[in-house]
Amino acid sequence: MTGQRTIITRLIGGLGNQLFQYAAARALALRHGGSVKLDLSGFESYGLRRYELGSFPIAASEASADELAALAAPPPSGLVARIVARFSGPKPSHYREPHFHFDPNLSRQALPLYIDGYWQSERYFADAREPLLRELTPHNPLEPDNARTADMIRGTQAVSLHVRRGDYVTNAHTNAYHGVCSLDYYRAAVAHMAAAVPNPHFFVFSDDHAWTRENLTTGHPTTFVDANPADRGFRDLQLMSMCRHHVIANSSFSWWGAWLNPSPSKIVTAPARWFAATDKDTSDLIPEGWVRL
Repeated sequence: MTGQRTIITRLIGGLGNQLFQYAAARALALRHGGSVKLDLSGFESYGLRRYELGSFPIAASEASADELAALAAPPPSGLVARIVARFSGPKPSHYREPHFHFDPNLSRQALPLYIDGYWQSERYFADAREPLLRELTPHNPLEPDNARTADMIRGTQAVSLHVRRGDYVTNAHTNAYHGVCSLDYYRAAVAHMAAAVPNPHFFVFSDDHAWTRENLTTGHPTTFVDANPADRGFRDLQLMSMCRHHVIANSSFSWWGAWLNPSPSKIVTAPARWFAATDKDTSDLIPEGWVRL
């Protein structure tokens, strides 16, 4: 049975999306003294991505089939059923994200609760920053290739620079919706960093290493981080977060790479236009203090 103070969050999408979905649920649970369960059923029919939070020491477990069945059960009908329901404690309810920008109504929902959305604003979980920083730092030691990169990052004025391409380029529907950051954006971001950071060293992360090597020049020391395959994306995220400053793409992945950097003096640049489509209000997406270019 679903506990009375349980929040079940539906996970879907890539690692960045899953982090937003977990963080919103975890912060809500912390406010109410509750626990988090994960609905992973969407990945059974979602071939593009897989569950990726298993590499982090998160405070959540997978919701069982019984818990999901109880959560999805229709409301009781008939007088006797309603009387029994009244005295058997609260029943879980669904709450679906109504729009892209911050929704204050989420925090007002009674538990137990099932939430379904993307929750892409730190306003859902800014008050849980410290526990989230702990829970979203992998415990396993870095592999040798990543350890070498980490040493370079610690020894330089490291700036992560993320180029997201992949299905943003190859899938026509995704391209029309998301678009890709232009080289003009990266030039402006590099210039902004160079003006603010002495002797910057850029660490380039991407899902298209060949394109970045051929097209991206910074005019400063640059390391292309290409040791991690897709199933080790969490390591790229970890290395990003170790950098001092960040140039992010229109990608929740590099958003998290910057957010997980605990430094209050970090400089973060983000694209002014997050989606190619114009039907989303992204005013709550970029944290205060980040620079939109």
